[in-house]
Amino acid sequence: METTKIDYKNIYYPPGGILLWIVIILELITFGIALIALVYSSKDNPELYHNSRLMLNASYGAINTVFLLTSGFFMATTVHYFKKQKLSKASFYLKLTMAGGVLFLILKSLEYYHKIDAGLGLDYNIFFTFYWLLTGFHVIHVLVGLVILSYFYFSLKNQKLEDIEAGAAFWHMCDLIWLLLFPIIYLIL
Repeated sequence: METTKIDYKNIYYPPGGILLWIVIILELITFGIALIALVYSSKDNPELYHNSRLMLNASYGAINTVFLLTSGFFMATTVHYFKKQKLSKASFYLKLTMAGGVLFLILKSLEYYHKIDAGLGLDYNIFFTFYWLLTGFHVIHVLVGLVILSYFYFSLKNQKLEDIEAGAAFWHMCDLIWLLLFPIIYLIL
């Protein structure tokens, strides 16, 4: 009787390892709890939240959504070409991925500048406390994601890359978090 060896690695050891996925799940839960707290808090004073939301520039948020979604597509394309061993194409799309992240940060910095200039800081009201904490925490994740992607970019050039899917998973987590933040903060409240 011939036995077939089954590769369980993909089931029990996802890209990046189980620790990365625990971190991603905890991050999503953290953002989820904060968003639920924001929505719950908005029920106490809906007019304040609505008027505060109107002080945001939804166009900035929409453009940043396009930047991150496009960047996420480029990241998926990077992984695709890496798996096909087309390293020059993978490198090109990884640069486009990082460019999307940098464009996001530039536009978010411009938005932050306008908020600070208008006196809409962390302590302006409860809506802006949530706004600054949630979007600021997301910005930190994008920065960490760019550091991870930079590491992969230089590893790719040296052909010493082990698990680009781990970086992709973290980057897509940033996309997903923004897809939750944008409509709730900029459009709904």
